[in-house]
Amino acid sequence: MFSLKALQKNKTVRYGVPMLLLIVGGSFGLREFTQIRYDAQKIRRKLDPSLEAKVSIQRQPVMLEEEYEKMKETNLDEWKNIRGPRPWEDSKEYQEQQRSRQNKEG
Repeated sequence: MFSLKALQKNKTVRYGVPMLLLIVGGSFGLREFTQIRYDAQKIRRKLDPSLEAKVSIQRQPVMLEEEYEKMKETNLDEWKNIRGPRPWEDSKEYQEQQRSRQNKEG
C-alpha cells in the first residue's frame, strides 16, 4: 500500500503529527509541573496543631457595630499625624527626635 517514502513526503505526517504530539504531550507535562507547585504550597501551609489551635481561637468574627463603638470612644481632636522615617534615615535617631518633640509640646 503506502511505502515509507510516501509517508515521509506527506506534509500531514511530517508536520501535523509532531505538532499534535507536542501540544498533547505539553499539556500533560504542564499538568504534572503545576501539580508539584500546588502540592508544595499545601505542605508550606500546614501548621503545627498547637499553633493552629491558637490561631483558630483568635479568629473571631468582627462585628461592624462593635468597631464603630470603639471608634466613637476615641478622641480624634488630640490625634496627631507623625510621619515614619524614610528608608535613608536612621530609624532610632528619628524616633528619638519625635519623642523629644512630643515631650516639648506635651
